[in-house]
Amino acid sequence: MTPERFACLADAYGADLRRWPVAERGAAQALLDAGHPHAREALAQATWLDAQLDGHQARFADPALARQIRRSAPLRRSFWSRYANWLSPVGLVGVGIAGVVTGMLVMSLNMPLPSALSEGLPSVFDQGDAQVVFSVNAEEAEQ
Repeated sequence: MTPERFACLADAYGADLRRWPVAERGAAQALLDAGHPHAREALAQATWLDAQLDGHQARFADPALARQIRRSAPLRRSFWSRYANWLSPVGLVGVGIAGVVTGMLVMSLNMPLPSALSEGLPSVFDQGDAQVVFSVNAEEAEQ
């Protein structure tokens, strides 16, 4: 193991050799036992960093500060609340158009056809002089 490799592993895994990969532990211990100065220096730096990280205490935020942050965040509005101002008038216009179209259809079906066309085509609602009667008899169905 080279001193550079030892420093890299000390930075990654810390000063405790038990946290190092098993394949690297023996070579690292041999380098330390040989008294290599770069390895000792890398181990000292890793020991200092481990002590700093182990001694750090996380502070919890003040609940009042958390509430203030939540209140200051912009509110997300839903799709319907964003477009409610113009969707409801559009719906009313659509209902009005549908009513007009339905009225035109009913009126066009009730209006008599011009005299040239009315001879062959009866009105949809005119059933007073119907000549054809539909019936289903069992005897006629067999023939």
